Amino acid sequence: MCQLLGMNSHLPASLTLSFAGFSQRGGCTDHHGDGWGIAFFESNDSSPGKGVRHFVDKQSAATSPMAQMLKSYPIKSHNVVAHVRKATVGSVTLENCHPFVRELWGRYWVFAHNGDLKNYAPYLHGHFRPVGNTDSERAFCWLMQELTKSHADVPSVDELTRTLQELIPQISRHGTFNFLLSNGQALWAHATTKLCYVLRAHPFPQVHLKDDDVTVNLAQLNSPEDRLAVVVTEPLTTDEDWTTLAPGELKVFVDGTLAHCSCQCAAPPRPAPITDPHGPVPVVPVGPAPQCERICAASRACTNMAATSNPV
Repeated sequence: MCQLLGMNSHLPASLTLSFAGFSQRGGCTDHHGDGWGIAFFESNDSSPGKGVRHFVDKQSAATSPMAQMLKSYPIKSHNVVAHVRKATVGSVTLENCHPFVRELWGRYWVFAHNGDLKNYAPYLHGHFRPVGNTDSERAFCWLMQELTKSHADVPSVDELTRTLQELIPQISRHGTFNFLLSNGQALWAHATTKLCYVLRAHPFPQVHLKDDDVTVNLAQLNSPEDRLAVVVTEPLTTDEDWTTLAPGELKVFVDGTLAHCSCQCAAPPRPAPITDPHGPVPVVPVGPAPQCERICAASRACTNMAATSNPV
């Protein structure tokens, strides 16, 4: 299967350090050598950017000259989604490289998926059609189609999260559906099997990359005002406290904090209002678990205005 990497930051930050370790999994320290990609919602100030720099390559991330360039070229962003591919559905071509990008409500949306969806052939009847032949891009197009049907204009992050919680089970019933999704305002992360995250804030620790022999003191590279979340398939560092997402869990990161997390025990399931041709499906309930409320409250307590371009 593939691997995912995402970042959500309060201040525009570069992902050079994390991407340096992550890209090694694209054919060097791991076998995900069937292409890679990364998308940045670029920004130079405290407001999240709407424009996207999108790089994809069918070469492995460990050997791609483009990947080598991005390790040393800091692109400042509030939201980043990256992917290294191990092809299971679809050929090794440029159009099948994640992340995929679409426009909806005057904003770009970026999506990357890890997993296999068996017998997944949704009815696509609107503006969103796949260019390649992966199950991942079909799932992304269906999500965009159903979001369009559910909202007349761009809704709030909370409203989008509730709609996604109703839609996701209709896809995940077909197999493994680990994914990252961003529209530049937030980063949504859903796990079926493997996905974890770490919240970085002052005081910053010293970290050692798992996939490269590099040790960095983040306190020397970040200011006390910096705050961000890094989400990845498997931990990037050996000495940080990474939190694993539970199967079926959806987390939302905004402004470098954990803004929402679903939990099967947080509230009773409610029926999905969207028709599923395969019959009723369980819906991940709305509302964070009590322990998640404490995490969210603590992370929301920090606010700052200064900008940074430091690697994370």
